[in-house]
Amino acid sequence: MVKRGYHHGNLRQALIEAALVLIEAKGPTGFSLSEAAKHAGVTPAAVYRHFAGREDLIAATALQGYGIFFDVMQHASQDGHLSDLAAFEACGRAYLDFAQKFPGHYIAMFESGISVNYSPELALASSNANAILENAAERLSRHIPMEKRPPASMFSAHIWALSHGVVELFARNSPGTQSPYAPEDLLETGIGIYLRGLGLIEID
Repeated sequence: MVKRGYHHGNLRQALIEAALVLIEAKGPTGFSLSEAAKHAGVTPAAVYRHFAGREDLIAATALQGYGIFFDVMQHASQDGHLSDLAAFEACGRAYLDFAQKFPGHYIAMFESGISVNYSPELALASSNANAILENAAERLSRHIPMEKRPPASMFSAHIWALSHGVVELFARNSPGTQSPYAPEDLLETGIGIYLRGLGLIEID
């Protein structure tokens, strides 16, 4: 392994990238800070200039993930050519797409046991990402009959939970969770059933 050291100019990012590789390979608790240092090509002592411990490194990885997640969700939902319904459904697909393309970030964010309240920055990043789906839910809920209209926060939480369940059970190759249907199809039909149950009217 080529020793990188400080001369590459961004040791912090190199350690986050090392953490991503190790998280995917061993899980968030399956590696040590020393292993991350070795993977990045620096001494363990150098790591502590940036991170207090493994949790701190994983939290930084999750923070970066939420930034990517926000961009993915925002891009999916803010296409001006989409109807409110299509924009909302796009958020669900974006969640699945993110989990498949950025598994290390996804694990750091949702499976590491690191609370979003670990730091103010992480809490804000999580809130901003959640707000994308909640805003899409609020726009779509205007088309739902008042007597069947849940709060936008509940509406978005239901879809978030559905998306998360599809990812965990059918998009991560978990043992014993094989399905004859593609994760994308499971998610799309699940969202459709949920919206019909709310009495969603047809949207132009």
